[in-house]
This record gives sequence, structure tokens and C-alpha cells, in this order.
Amino acid sequence: MTDEAADPRVEAAAEPAEPAGPVALGVVRTPTGHAGVDAHLARLADADHLAADGHVEVYEDVHRGLREALTALDAPPVPGPYENRS
Repeated sequence: MTDEAADPRVEAAAEPAEPAGPVALGVVRTPTGHAGVDAHLARLADADHLAADGHVEVYEDVHRGLREALTALDAPPVPGPYENRS
């Protein structure tokens, strides 16, 4: 009997490894103080439990929401009901 046959590491290497499941990256999300932006950033945690091919949908959703929040900052303020009198 050879040393390789008695070594369990050789047998383990011959068996195919099972693919690992999704693992959270552990990225810390610091609150911005803007509730809408923080809600979109919190949505990124949904990607932690998905396979890599599912990340795209979450990232696109977050990107869309953040873009809308930034666009809203550039919009002129809407006058109140009594501010638009002639």
C-alpha cells in the first residue's frame, strides 16, 4: 500500500466539491440621515441572500431609487396651497 492511498487528503481532493451557497459580504452601511436614501441602501442587504445572478435585479432597483432621490433634489419646490396666490 502506498502513502497516497492511506492519505485521506488525496481521497478528498478526488471528490468534486459542492458549490458554496450565497454568503453575506458583511459590508457596513453607514446611515446618511436621509430616510429615502437609507431605505434604498438597506435594500442592498437583499442581495446577501441571493446567488450572484440575482444581484443585478437588486442593484438596478437600488440604483433607480437613488437616481430618483437625486433627481428630486434638483426639482423646484412645490408651492403650498396658499403660496400661489395672485
